[in-house]
Formats: sequence, C-alpha cells, structure tokens
Amino acid sequence: MDHPGAQPLEPSFPQAMEIATQWLALWEAGELSDEVLADRVSELVASRDGARGFFVVSLAGDSPLMDRLPDPVALVLRAVGEGVVDLTVRNLAMSSAMALQHRRSGDGTMQAGSERVQARSTELLRLLEPGLVKQRLETLLEATGGQGEDVAFLDRWGYDAEQRSAIAAAVLAVAEA
Repeated sequence: MDHPGAQPLEPSFPQAMEIATQWLALWEAGELSDEVLADRVSELVASRDGARGFFVVSLAGDSPLMDRLPDPVALVLRAVGEGVVDLTVRNLAMSSAMALQHRRSGDGTMQAGSERVQARSTELLRLLEPGLVKQRLETLLEATGGQGEDVAFLDRWGYDAEQRSAIAAAVLAVAEA
C-alpha cells in the first residue's frame, strides 16, 4: 500500500469494520504477518471512522488479536496516541455500563460479550502511553461523579448511578496492573 501518490485510507465506519474483519481473518489464518498487520492497522486507525471500525471488530469480535496483541500492532496503536486512547476509554466505559445492564436483564451471553470488551479495553489501555491514558481516565472518572467534559458523554447514553459506579470501578481497575 506504500506506493507513491497513494491517497491515505479514509474509509467510512462500515467500510472500516469490513476491512478490519478481512485483515484479522487473514492474520488469524497466518496469511498476514504481525508486521504487515501493524502497517495496515496504522493506515486504518489514522482516521476516526477507521479507528472506530477497527476497535468495534477487534474489541468486540471473535478475533483473538486483542487477547494476544502482537508487539508491532501494540506499538502502532501506542504511536497513534490520543485518538486511540480516547476510543479505548470510551469502549471501556460503554462495555462496563452494558455488562451491568445485561446482567440486570439476565442476558448472560451479552453480558459475557461486554465483559470481554471491558477486559480487552483494560489490557489495551495498559499498553498505551501512560500519561495520555492517565489524563483521559481521570476525565472519565470525574464525569462518573458529575464533573467535567465527559458528563455529556455519559448523559447521552443515559447511564444511571449504578452504571456510572461500574464505569468508575473499571477506570480504577486499569491502574491495578
């Protein structure tokens, strides 16, 4: 993909999900090396929709990528910086709140899926740039107490007090490595 004059990859969110699914399947089948996958992920996460699509597939999907993240891919995600940290923190928050919601409704399958996203997000945050992660998690933690710029994010999703408490616990768990 590194040919002169090539346009940067800027897929829509659905396209990014499709691309990520294809690449992860090839990687899983041994047809893409860790290094080539890292190059492709680097292109994909360069745009917000590309990154969103990649994370929906890699955090919530069946691919084992996030369960044994290869070093080259981890380095790429760390290098992207703030955008990846922000999306991962949001995934941590949403999956934590939804795990509780699914538990309440007795949907064990969906609860397990949300818990898997929560665990993968936690592990990924431990691999990203610590200063950026700490700052972003502090902003989210403030919001669970009703303060700061993430309050609108939590309000938009309609999370109740117990869900906000679950999010706060998930934030604090990231630091307990």
